[in-house]
Amino acid sequence: MSRPARHPDRPITVFDVVKRAVDIVDPNDEDADMGRLEEPFEDDDEPVAGIERLDERLAMELEGIDYDVENPAVSVAAAVILYLSYRRDELDDDPDEILRLAARAEWKGDPPEAVRDWLADRGVEV
Repeated sequence: MSRPARHPDRPITVFDVVKRAVDIVDPNDEDADMGRLEEPFEDDDEPVAGIERLDERLAMELEGIDYDVENPAVSVAAAVILYLSYRRDELDDDPDEILRLAARAEWKGDPPEAVRDWLADRGVEV
């Protein structure tokens, strides 16, 4: 799924970051959980740089999507969202590199086994 081009003078929004994370984690649009993650942020055009406690807002949304933390893709998407919210300059970088760096940042290089397996299936080493 391709993303519409973002005007370079427009600030990166919360939705830009969420959309990019979902596109990276589920490039073929096959995981219904990714759609459920994206949906509450669709109209969020607030610049991500000005958001306080995005992690708390994200956690609240994730509770309704993957309460039992059974889908590692949801955990990875959350890690990518948080990573890109700080590293906005990397928004358009290589997806595998973003996955690797987000996992390192979120889990200090030691992600849970399910996440490590999910990343390995994508060919990404942490």
